[in-house]
Amino acid sequence: MSMLTSEADDDSLPISGLQHLAFCPRQWALIHLEQVWVENVRTAEGRLLHERADLPGDSRRAGVRTVRGMWLRSERLHLTGRADIVEFKANSGGLKAAPYPVEYKRGKSKPNDCDTVQLCAQALCLEEMLQTTIECGAIFYGNPRRRLEIEFTLQLRSRTEELAATMHRLHRSGITPAATPGPYCRNCSLVDVCLPEATSHSDAAQWVALQLRSLRQEV
Repeated sequence: MSMLTSEADDDSLPISGLQHLAFCPRQWALIHLEQVWVENVRTAEGRLLHERADLPGDSRRAGVRTVRGMWLRSERLHLTGRADIVEFKANSGGLKAAPYPVEYKRGKSKPNDCDTVQLCAQALCLEEMLQTTIECGAIFYGNPRRRLEIEFTLQLRSRTEELAATMHRLHRSGITPAATPGPYCRNCSLVDVCLPEATSHSDAAQWVALQLRSLRQEV
């Protein structure tokens, strides 16, 4: 198996953006269009967990080959990124089974699908790269420190592909969506930058986005 380089096509977008977009379109735009990032305890812990999990490497134990930090890319979906871990298990006949992607998260499982679509996108990239079919993968949650297996159903695949298309459309538009305030805002490190209550009206949000876009063009 060849390891892809980190270089992406000009129109490729990061797989991790799907997680941000599924959580909140405005959060995605602030990070990926406005280049805004604010660290808090949750993001710092998550970053450290990923740094430990996806250090590039290749190991074998008990019939399982574990590849860390594997670069991924889909020409069809125009996505690129890196998997924390991809496992290759030998089946009873000694042949390699389908790749098994594992994504690491610091907290616990979420009520929405923002983590599962990110994992599914990794699987779609692997399927395209290796010409195979992947039925499931796993998300390792730091709380309670165990894996949650995710089945890549047709519904989840369609959802992931639709999000990828939406992400590309938003990226081409260059406009930051209006905020949709909700309980999840409390867990967002960008809440003080986003100001969800003040920017929840679409007219105001579009005006702010256009002003920021104009300023970027002048720089």
